[in-house]
Amino acid sequence: MSPFALAGARIFDGQTWLDNHVLTVENGKIAGLEARGKMARDLPVREAGGAMIVPGFIDLQVNGGGGVMFDGDCGVEGLERICRAHAMFGTTGLLPTLITDTRESTATSVAAGQEAARAGMPGFLGLHLEGPHLSIERKGAHDPALIRPMEDADLAALIEAHGGLPALMVTLAPENVTVDQVRALVDGGVKVSLGHTNTTCHTALAYAEAGASLVTHLFNAMSPLGHREPGVVGAALDSGQLWVGIIADGVHVDPVAIGVALRAKSGPARIFAVTDAMSTIGTDMKSFELNGRTIKRENGRLTLEDGTLAGADIDMISTVAYLHRTVGLSLGEALRMVSLYPAQAIGLDHAKGCLAAGMDADFVVLDDDLGVVSTWIGGEVVYSSV
Repeated sequence: MSPFALAGARIFDGQTWLDNHVLTVENGKIAGLEARGKMARDLPVREAGGAMIVPGFIDLQVNGGGGVMFDGDCGVEGLERICRAHAMFGTTGLLPTLITDTRESTATSVAAGQEAARAGMPGFLGLHLEGPHLSIERKGAHDPALIRPMEDADLAALIEAHGGLPALMVTLAPENVTVDQVRALVDGGVKVSLGHTNTTCHTALAYAEAGASLVTHLFNAMSPLGHREPGVVGAALDSGQLWVGIIADGVHVDPVAIGVALRAKSGPARIFAVTDAMSTIGTDMKSFELNGRTIKRENGRLTLEDGTLAGADIDMISTVAYLHRTVGLSLGEALRMVSLYPAQAIGLDHAKGCLAAGMDADFVVLDDDLGVVSTWIGGEVVYSSV
């Protein structure tokens, strides 16, 4: 692709809003941000067609989209449909997330992810395996019959899987995984996230010392914050080394709790947003099947027959709008929660998460009402609303 400049919109580079600037793109990378009329080179100028250009959204917990769930039957074609579905809502990079499943289905899903990585699938950043080594007591919508302790063979398979993926994140619970197993995973390059656990604050912090660096969907499926036992929530907020995912949909976490958590979080690690989206995103589906159980979609909620929440029915641009308009964050901070912070959480901030020279040309053009006009990955349009 020949180099070009994109103009006609305010640019948010991840820290600062820039007016009367252009974004220059060359060979799938950002060549620079320059004042319009003072470009160093004479490049063809394309009009963005929107109100603002912002960093592409990164989602570290995506169970499905476009009518497809990520499972053993998904395959590479299904992964592509999931990535395309989320690109409609500004997501330029995601971790397809496998909910607790059988050994066989997990192996098949990992193989599909490795094939997607070899093919350089746009938007595919790696995999997130949420289970099966979780707490039965905090299982949420996960099938208890499939939850089990981590064995040596599981540990070896995860480390081997990471070798064929750009990134591999696993959600696990101390109840079913040892500290030594966490150390081995981290030494093998796997990102370990604590979740679906009823463990104590002290134990959670011990696992963080062993190398666990994330917490999965804060407040949900975990021991709560108590004044005598702070639980995983207390550990997540108090530890500066734990990056923390949160579902900002108004269903999983009240906006007051989101605000309290954001104000309480110790750095340098931050809270980032995830969708925990299911196959419904980008469709008009009213229900779907998960491990043989029916999930109902109604009024922005996805639930099992008994009312248990089963993933979320929200996309990333809706998350940005919710954080900005309901929680009350500045638009810049809401955008960082879906771009820079998740990139930092999995170590991809050298290439993604902000707009600067040398970074991947992954960005989104938005209108004044936060509608997605177009989504770009590697300097190529992957979705356009016009």
